[in-house]
Amino acid sequence: MTMNRRTLFQGALAGAAVPALARVAVTGAPAQAAAPTAVPQWGVGADGQRKADLGNGFYRNPIVSGDHPDPTILKDGDVYYMTFSSFDSYPALVIWRSTDLVNWTPVGPALHRNLGTIWAVDLVKHDGRYFIYIPADPKCEGWSIFVIWADDIAGPWSEPVDLKISGCIDPGHVVGEDGKRYLFTNGIRMIPLTDDGLATAGPLVKAYDPWRYPDDWVVENFAPEGPKLLRRGAWFYLVTAIGGTAGPVTGHMVIAARSKSIHGPWEHCPHNPLVRTVSTAEPWWSRGHATLVEGPAGDWWMVYHGYENGMRTLGRQTLLEPIEWTSDGWFRAKGGDLSQPLRKPQGGKPSASAPGLSDDFTKDRMGVQWSFHAPKRDEGQRATYGAGGLTIAASGRSPADSSPLTCLVGDRGYEAEVSIDLTGKVEAGLLLFYNYKAFVGVGFTPEKLKIYEYSEELPWAAVPHQARSLRLRVTNDENVVTWHYSHDEGRTWQRHGTRMEVSGIHHNVFGGFLSLRLGLYVAGDGEAKLRDFRYRAISKG
Repeated sequence: MTMNRRTLFQGALAGAAVPALARVAVTGAPAQAAAPTAVPQWGVGADGQRKADLGNGFYRNPIVSGDHPDPTILKDGDVYYMTFSSFDSYPALVIWRSTDLVNWTPVGPALHRNLGTIWAVDLVKHDGRYFIYIPADPKCEGWSIFVIWADDIAGPWSEPVDLKISGCIDPGHVVGEDGKRYLFTNGIRMIPLTDDGLATAGPLVKAYDPWRYPDDWVVENFAPEGPKLLRRGAWFYLVTAIGGTAGPVTGHMVIAARSKSIHGPWEHCPHNPLVRTVSTAEPWWSRGHATLVEGPAGDWWMVYHGYENGMRTLGRQTLLEPIEWTSDGWFRAKGGDLSQPLRKPQGGKPSASAPGLSDDFTKDRMGVQWSFHAPKRDEGQRATYGAGGLTIAASGRSPADSSPLTCLVGDRGYEAEVSIDLTGKVEAGLLLFYNYKAFVGVGFTPEKLKIYEYSEELPWAAVPHQARSLRLRVTNDENVVTWHYSHDEGRTWQRHGTRMEVSGIHHNVFGGFLSLRLGLYVAGDGEAKLRDFRYRAISKG
């Protein structure tokens, strides 16, 4: 995937100036921004995971913790569904379900065919059928937008259809005043669709010139992206992200425009930007990419993503903020300090929260919890469930090319451990994995225990042994990492002498928009059986 977001935006907005910016202090900031005034505390979920619901009628962000960026949300009767950018993980596009907007649980993955990196998608329902519009570049020949569909949200989902919308990302679906279907894309551009939503019906055209921030604001780049549309009353509302997804924490922001026709003209919201981080003291950084949604009781909310202050390694997490419609027909965010509890949406039915991550490997949780990183075609067949555990066939020669099995985490601190049995001339182990350029971990062969730091083996830190079974444990306490190993299934533990600090493993250093995930790798010749994976969040609340 050689084309990055900046290249796409430059192609979409040829000739647009990128402001020269120099300082972090910003004037004209939105009134709701404020510095945190209390240490965050959350509800306690399965395996001690933090959850948003405080159990007293209030919630604390994030509503979906860990790497769940670019949220697209669908209100389907009394039920809400969301999915997120899944990047290089397959099975992909896990759909989550809620009935109260605060507690969310996964339904399952919608995409099994590898389309390469998946960025911001749009989940919609039209005439009783569900659609997901997907930007992807499966052949490294340039981005296009694909679509999959299903008659049941739980699937089965169709095979991807290439709409051949070249050089576009971030689709946003809308039905115009003419009853016809359209996609908006980064840029901000628009293209008509056929009535079935499975092909285009005209050319891609410029739709809107987004509002511009003052030239002295510190942003990553202009980068208009993530258009999401809503029809309310006589107006269409176009909600857009600008300022760049990452980079300076003050860059990403939410703006809005409205028109009485999907074809424009669009007028800028006089209150722009509606959401923006203005200080590194705030609890959530780089906030943006928003969608409006009506709550169970008819009030309104905004769902978007942000980086947690000091925890970029967790990726962009999903935030929920109340909004209010103003007398001039616009809306404004009213969440204030997002480190503080907010009152839950009224009228929602009790909803399940995220399941635990501990896994005895007796049930197939592929796509719901586990996914392979950048797998080759049919690489999912490496995994076989059987008596006593999950067997993974080896791939590659080390963690750097092994397509590890990964698991998203959303806690600031946690412990995870797993037992591994080796068969053949194989190496296996436990990782904190960002991508092939950025990982740390501990692994073993029958002859020695290995340690990886800076994405490479530290030969001097190896520990000789004779063992084909080992239990490994990682403790990640707010980016300080400790490794343990056990030769007796965890009855006694030995701490490895090398500890690590991993706060720099994130997008602003390594690119890719990813997070630091738990990973299990199997490399060499042979296979390894994974047994008794256990996860426990470390709470300081």
